[in-house]
Amino acid sequence: MTRSEDGELAIPSVVMDELFTADRKIGQELARVDWSATPLGVPQDWPQSLRTAVSILLSSKFAMWMAWGPELTFFCNEAYRRDTLGQKYPWALGRPSSVVWSEIWGDIGPRIDTVLTSGEATWDEGLLLFLERSGYLEESYHTFSYSPLRDDDGAVVGMLCVVSEDTERVIGERRMATLRDLGSDPSVVRTELEMLDFVAEQLSHNAYDLPFTLTYLFQEDGSARLASVTGPVSAHPAAAESLPASSTSPWPADAAARGESSLVSLDAEPLTGLPSGAWEESPAHALVVPLLQQGGDPYGFMVAGLNRYRALDGDYRGFVELVAGHVANGIASARSYQAQQRRAEELAELDRAKTTFFSNISHEFRTPLTLIMGPVQELRQQLLDAEPRVREELEAIHRNGLRLGKLVNMLLDFSRIEAGRMQASYEPVDLATVTGALASVFRSAVEHAGLDFRVECEPLPEEVYVDRGMWEKVILNLLSNALKFTFDGSIRVRVGVEDGEAVVTVADTGIGVAAEEMPRLFERFHRIENARSRSNEGSGIGLALVKELVSLHGGSITASSTQGKGTDFTIRLPFGSAHLPVEAVRTKTGADAFPATADPFVQEALRWLPVEHTSVAAGEPQSVSPADDKIQASRLPAPARIMIADDNADMREYLTRLLQGAGYQVHAVNDGREALDTIRADVFDLVVSDVMMPRMNGLDLVSALRADQSTASVPVILLSARAGQEASSSRSPRRSSSPGSRPT
Repeated sequence: MTRSEDGELAIPSVVMDELFTADRKIGQELARVDWSATPLGVPQDWPQSLRTAVSILLSSKFAMWMAWGPELTFFCNEAYRRDTLGQKYPWALGRPSSVVWSEIWGDIGPRIDTVLTSGEATWDEGLLLFLERSGYLEESYHTFSYSPLRDDDGAVVGMLCVVSEDTERVIGERRMATLRDLGSDPSVVRTELEMLDFVAEQLSHNAYDLPFTLTYLFQEDGSARLASVTGPVSAHPAAAESLPASSTSPWPADAAARGESSLVSLDAEPLTGLPSGAWEESPAHALVVPLLQQGGDPYGFMVAGLNRYRALDGDYRGFVELVAGHVANGIASARSYQAQQRRAEELAELDRAKTTFFSNISHEFRTPLTLIMGPVQELRQQLLDAEPRVREELEAIHRNGLRLGKLVNMLLDFSRIEAGRMQASYEPVDLATVTGALASVFRSAVEHAGLDFRVECEPLPEEVYVDRGMWEKVILNLLSNALKFTFDGSIRVRVGVEDGEAVVTVADTGIGVAAEEMPRLFERFHRIENARSRSNEGSGIGLALVKELVSLHGGSITASSTQGKGTDFTIRLPFGSAHLPVEAVRTKTGADAFPATADPFVQEALRWLPVEHTSVAAGEPQSVSPADDKIQASRLPAPARIMIADDNADMREYLTRLLQGAGYQVHAVNDGREALDTIRADVFDLVVSDVMMPRMNGLDLVSALRADQSTASVPVILLSARAGQEASSSRSPRRSSSPGSRPT
């Protein structure tokens, strides 16, 4: 091989054709090596065994390198150059292997010596080697085999290395394991502190990629508080417990507060000597990553010490950002959970306060109610011969006093149950006989409504333990509910046995319940809006109370319903008393009578039923109570005609008497639909309507009147027990008025 005039080596064409042409790209670099300066000499003089080995090496697509001769001269192919050699190419070609791989010769030299002396191959899988091929000492992993190479005489004169680099796989699996562990679902992690402790534990398992971490959280004043660490960094001056607002040292908190990441060099005080993690030397850099909050300022930032043996490429940066993102999500979840806990505690406290209020106010209501009902009862007896109007007034007071007592008792019972203070006394009863007797008190009301009433109470094999007062409320509430929503067909009460339990069914052929409402049927204070019923009045706790009372008996209640066809309520009660508190079980008292609480249910139900509508001509004006000044304000000159629409019979009768006494003609109906039909057929000077009514409520009635040219100018007064500005003109249709306002 000779040199040209410009000093370049002249490559004989015969050499390229016969030896280095298997891979022309790297072959050209091999041909440029001054082989005459190596122990191997010029290629033309190489033994056939070396030429063959070089040819095999260059023609392989698998990464290989080989060493030959007394200095173990270095050769490699294109795949090895691309995957492993890095910046050492083409400098490494033709040099001693101990020089080429001086940084790892302590690891690979003994293996090569074993091959040369024993003639046997070696095998290593995923061996960690620190290569200096990219300008720094780099962590890398390799699976390789060293095989002996022999000369023409059969002597071992070199070795061939077939290698597969596993660096990306090993590091990728390591990082993926960290992210997987962070994403696990520990059921105990709830608070922010627990979440940060969990994260620190998982990150400590990967001291290769994260030799140390510092997690700072921003405070309300803008300062940053150290919340979590990994690695033995707590005593280091760089791990300050608190950083002032907009701090730039030792960590750029100001940039993190803006949502920016920063790469910080650790080669100057006070950042030197930080924990090295799984390595012998401390990190050279740390990445400061903000803990981003969706739609808000960052929660804080994480300082992640970086593996000094890996470059901060896109994959490494992405891994650190994913870790920080998990921490940010954990903080968001923990704070959301804590907010929910606080909210739940506030709601629980509010619920306790409400229960206490209901309990107290119910007790307070009972005293004046007793003082009202007692004298009213005496007056009813004393004024048996009084004029009809006085008797009617007393009966109205008595009926509504009973209804008020019923509502107060239900509210008190429910508040006692919620407060855990309901006292029950269970005794063995013949459930069929007892339930049949309770059902019988409703027979007159059901039959008066034109419904078929069926009571099928077959004898049970043994007695059932119930609290008589509670059981009465259960049956009466269910029967009252059935009558309220049933207009045609029948109501059926059945007692029987199924699967070793007593089963009581109250079924009706009423309007039924929509499927979307069924999950909330037993929810307290829930009322189905715009459902057709005999009255829109009610507290919304009847069925909720029934469910609680049945539960106190160790039983269950379920409901099935088809809209337009009816609803079935099924109660299941165990026989015997083993399921009940021992201290609440009593022997049979022998009493057949139930507490006298059935009358309010029946009286209220009877007032739902239709009555003949009357239109009374104006008579002589009578005195009106000053307390009714709202109605007095709406007086029209005689002989004005007034339409009253209200589903409460007592309220209809009261308003009728009041306005008739003032000299007006009055026509009363029990719902908005009937009022609308009557107004369209006749002429009225004023409409007085309740807001809450079945079929058509007061607001819809006003809308319908205003939409019809013939009735658009009829003045309307809307009455409602829902007193308050929110229930008045803001929700009322045009030209309507709320209680206390002037009619239009």
